[in-house]
Amino acid sequence: MEPVMLTKELIANVRRIEIRTRRIVDELTAGAYHSVFKGRGMEFDEVREYQPGDDVRTIDWNVTARFGRPFIKKFVEERELTVFLVVDVSGSGDFGSTDRSKNEHAAELAALLAFSAIRNNDRVALLLFTDDQELFVPPRKGRRHVLRLVRDLLAWERTRAGTDIARALESMMRLADRRAIVFLISDLLDSGFDKALAVAARRHDVVALRIMDRREVALPRLGNVWVEDAESGEIQLFPGSSQPATQRFGIEAGGLRLSQEELCRKTGVDLIDITCGEDYVRPLMQFFRAREKRR
Repeated sequence: MEPVMLTKELIANVRRIEIRTRRIVDELTAGAYHSVFKGRGMEFDEVREYQPGDDVRTIDWNVTARFGRPFIKKFVEERELTVFLVVDVSGSGDFGSTDRSKNEHAAELAALLAFSAIRNNDRVALLLFTDDQELFVPPRKGRRHVLRLVRDLLAWERTRAGTDIARALESMMRLADRRAIVFLISDLLDSGFDKALAVAARRHDVVALRIMDRREVALPRLGNVWVEDAESGEIQLFPGSSQPATQRFGIEAGGLRLSQEELCRKTGVDLIDITCGEDYVRPLMQFFRAREKRR
């Protein structure tokens, strides 16, 4: 793995994202994140003397016998979680009809989730993928670790352009040594990952963040234009002056979105839609509120 070179521009961009995401975490996301993603269970904290109303099942009989009066065990929620950020950096993410590409939106979303995680004392891992595993950073805690992840998210130069979500999920499952919260951040423009997603969702708590650009859903009347597939390099003439062609594009794009939503529904994966150029905090908070009601 080649080290990411630190430039003044990269350092400034990392700092900008830290400041922006810290404000969002402080104001909105940290509490919601904590309430939705619970720890793995309860761990022993201390013993104290029994008080009327305490659950007798928590009496510590060894300590009670030693002191001749009842003591109970106190437990606290075991908060530490492992969060995997599985981020698609393939060629299709370079597209963007607003001021930022899908990949840039994905990097900022991943940074926000990472800062939310360390705010709650969780470990964070990063897996960047195309149709191969591009980068893996093992889970750790702390601000310094998250700043390293943000740097990698912003500066990583991919080695391939394609997308293989199944392979990425299989890699994640090999690398995760315990049940994890998995955020799959991708435009989901791939096929054949149904089985891998179902297996991952059985073992882990998987949340998909689908990054979309509005021009991938509906096209204006552009005239005839040459278009290039960002992943395969294939070039075709698109008859953008033809109303039937633009309508067909919208129908096919809508059908693809519905099939992705149905797949997530069948596998029990929560799906959050993020649209480039629009506020991404609102759909995140809507997800947190809806999920909290289901608990």
